[in-house]
Amino acid sequence: MRLWIDVREACRDRKTGKGQWTLRAVEALLGRADVRATLVTDAEIPAAWRGLPGLSGVRMIPSRALWWHLRAWRLVFRERSEIDAYLSPTSFIVPFLAGRWLPVVPVVHDLIAFHNELHDRTATMIERLTLPRAVRTAKAVACVSEATASLVHARFPHAAHIVVVGAGPTIEERGTWTGGGGHILSIGTLCPRKNQLRLIRAYASLSASVRGDTTLVLVGGRGWDDEEIVQLAASTPGVTWMGFQSGEECVRLLRTCTAFAYVSEEEGFGLPILDALRMGAPVLASAIPTNREVAGDAATYCDPRDEQSIADALTVVLASSSKPDPAAIDRFSWDATAERIVGACRAR
Repeated sequence: MRLWIDVREACRDRKTGKGQWTLRAVEALLGRADVRATLVTDAEIPAAWRGLPGLSGVRMIPSRALWWHLRAWRLVFRERSEIDAYLSPTSFIVPFLAGRWLPVVPVVHDLIAFHNELHDRTATMIERLTLPRAVRTAKAVACVSEATASLVHARFPHAAHIVVVGAGPTIEERGTWTGGGGHILSIGTLCPRKNQLRLIRAYASLSASVRGDTTLVLVGGRGWDDEEIVQLAASTPGVTWMGFQSGEECVRLLRTCTAFAYVSEEEGFGLPILDALRMGAPVLASAIPTNREVAGDAATYCDPRDEQSIADALTVVLASSSKPDPAAIDRFSWDATAERIVGACRAR
């Protein structure tokens, strides 16, 4: 299988959830003997990828923004006879330009661009313009979750064959949760969708007897429409916003947290929940389809739009002495994701 893959987001120093997904999915693909992958990028690829059996070559395009996509499109057009499938994990521009003359598999993580939340306006406009044609003319459409696949099918009934490829954990540790750090941990870019405002208010509403000495620690870089979140975190006793943190620091905070809280209003998959469950930490999650798909019965759920519901769920996890079994998420793995991606790329 001769794959060309846009790997730019996996090459960033600060990776978003899509970047983490691309990093690990591509690494699993490169570990396969039946894959010969040419990686298209604008920066150096991760050192761990070099030497893997599936790496065929790297095509560096130093341009950024729209120029990168135009140059990538011209490149794959010239090389199209040598490409069995072009995998696009984070952008729909090349799939949009390619139409049906190139076997393209776009990866859809979510449909947040089609909702009303304030986001990067340029990125939202481009996604709204390119995704409808990209999913209609694709060889197959890869979705990271059943929930996302259902949304894609409902909004784009003429989309190509949809394959749910899933994801895996982004940490190596398993079952090493110790607690003892005295903090509730929440990881995510600051923005309305991640719901940090309601989480802070719910935490602040807890009685002293429930909260005790437990603090609330927010980890994540600044996003959009987040000024109120920053101000409330700074002015609420017991709340600390740490900004963006390295993967190693996030693992340390997760290992020692009292509980992990992920109360976002919308998600494509929810990788942090998977990592928390793999670690064995108690998890509080919003009762949205994606989170239930990942956590099943291993989490305590709340209504993300109801501060009292969040506070009640916090009370439950703070009082509970039980912790989830890491085996509850064994069905998720990057090898399985790579297998499904290859299947999507082979679709007829």
